[in-house]
Amino acid sequence: MKIIVPMAGRGSRLRPHTLTVPKPLIPIAGKPIVQRLVEDITKVVNEKVDEIAFIIGDFGVEIEQKLISIANDLGAKGTIYYQDAPLGTAHAIACAKESIKGPVVVAFADTLFKAEFKLDAEADGVIWVKQVEDPSAFGVVKIDNKNVITDFIEKPAELISDLAIIGIYYFKDGENLRSELEYLIDNNVIKGGEYQLTDALENMKAKGLKLTPGKVDAWMDCGNKDATVDTNKQTLGYEKGGGHLIAKTATIENSIIIEPCFIGENVVIKNSKIGPFVSIGIGTVIENSNIENSLIQNNATLRRANIVNSMIGNQARYSGASNSISIGDYSVLE
Repeated sequence: MKIIVPMAGRGSRLRPHTLTVPKPLIPIAGKPIVQRLVEDITKVVNEKVDEIAFIIGDFGVEIEQKLISIANDLGAKGTIYYQDAPLGTAHAIACAKESIKGPVVVAFADTLFKAEFKLDAEADGVIWVKQVEDPSAFGVVKIDNKNVITDFIEKPAELISDLAIIGIYYFKDGENLRSELEYLIDNNVIKGGEYQLTDALENMKAKGLKLTPGKVDAWMDCGNKDATVDTNKQTLGYEKGGGHLIAKTATIENSIIIEPCFIGENVVIKNSKIGPFVSIGIGTVIENSNIENSLIQNNATLRRANIVNSMIGNQARYSGASNSISIGDYSVLE
């Protein structure tokens, strides 16, 4: 099986944190979003993954090596493809057409999920969905009494279905998907200036392919700061009790840690109260502070800080009181 991960987007809604690091590499509870995504997929599909193809922009050699390492750690070959222009979901996936063959999972790298189910062996494809209260902001699927998808509807104005598409798809035969993607591009089938994956799915359905929904228990978004902090909170909640969330090399003096928290290697915490739901990256120093429900990246320095629902970037320095703050890499607020 292969996993295709389109991740060339700029992550504008998560700025300033994505000005220096691509959004899928932002850490959640100590692991990059994209790493958690592919790890969770390998658990759900319960098949050997032999290749993970990442579709990126101009992220640089260091990021490419990190992505290949993530694939290698899962026993898979890592492959890099490039999307040079933002021409839609179908175009992004088609950039990896050489890898789209055999069983394929396509997963967009701005979301995480939790699920316990087995793939429908009789289905030609599975579209992961989550029941939502307000489907008008999402693409949704409509299903019949045999649990087969009959319609794809983009941001319905009326309640047609509450099963939102979360951006993860399985195809038993990747060649079917590749053929439909190539058809859209070769025939310039564009909507809103972009090639849409849902058009390819509609064509597959019209040709008699059986597409079924795969329902997830939790769908966690990383679109903006508040959503990402909340995803960090939920992920820490799922991993509570895992026994690996506080590094042995961390120095904690005269401080209270309210779990669940992730505390990385060589972190120094003094005279502070940390938690619950705080992630602290490698080498960060925190003194005389009170931090709750926040995500702090590597080698940051916080002194006399009183923060909640916050994101602090790599190498940032901050001191002072604030209910909620978001500062990017190398920022200084003292």
